[in-house]
Amino acid sequence: MRSNFLPKSLLVAVLGGVVVLGGFGAQSATADQTSAVGVAAVSGDDAETRFLELEDLILQSCAPDVFSSAGDVAAPSAAGTAATEPPPDSTLPVLVDEVPLTAEEECAAERHALRIGRAFSGTDTATYEEMQQKLVSLRYPAARIHRMPDFSGEPVARIDLRVGSDHLAVEVTGTYLGVMVEAFGAPEGVSVTEVRLEPQLDPPTA
Repeated sequence: MRSNFLPKSLLVAVLGGVVVLGGFGAQSATADQTSAVGVAAVSGDDAETRFLELEDLILQSCAPDVFSSAGDVAAPSAAGTAATEPPPDSTLPVLVDEVPLTAEEECAAERHALRIGRAFSGTDTATYEEMQQKLVSLRYPAARIHRMPDFSGEPVARIDLRVGSDHLAVEVTGTYLGVMVEAFGAPEGVSVTEVRLEPQLDPPTA
């Protein structure tokens, strides 16, 4: 998914709901950031439960009835997903193409991008460790955050947002003014680190 913008009417609804979601995330961030020990003390199971609660809230706000018709919802399909085999004897992973996102997943992607972007706005995240800690404070479990190669010296992480048969994932790239968040569809059974994304035409500027 490349810079797909929602229709204006839907975007207004998305932005209108961000206040609630932002508060939800901000309250969590405030509570978690009071102590680094407190963040570290959250068990894997607790962190996953907190994430699922957040995801449920976001998906409720992206229910199908916000769209004009059922025809606006495109079911994702792994058909056409091609794997790129590495050279013989290579230790590189097999990369696969991303898959389409449904309209609901597109909506959820917009919500996640807005809350992550706001949390990092105006900050220079110099290291992956700083990025990961911030994302954990936003209710994204450490187990769902995966380090990627740096982009022009800036940290990059991918967050696996898939629940059940969903395909949503996001890539977060640090910039000197915050982060750039890009959503994509990860095929079932494939690590989000093994999905090949088309290179951006322009480097992130904000």
